[in-house]
Amino acid sequence: MSITLYALDGCPWCEKVHDALEEHGIEYDTVWVDALHSDRDEVARVSNQRAVPVLVDEAHGVTMAESANILEYVERTLA
Repeated sequence: MSITLYALDGCPWCEKVHDALEEHGIEYDTVWVDALHSDRDEVARVSNQRAVPVLVDEAHGVTMAESANILEYVERTLA
């Protein structure tokens, strides 16, 4: 799988990204992160910050945060 979504259960911005990926039939893996920012070491390792959602698209060499940016990327590049 070349697309990974780092997300927090119950996060509305993460759900919007999830819904967009599902709507376009894009296959991806989800990595569920801890609710505490201080415990999000894996997110920090891949994106240099601890906020979610974070989308990693290995095929295009893209790592991005901020749901609005991710949604635009999904529409323009992956859909």
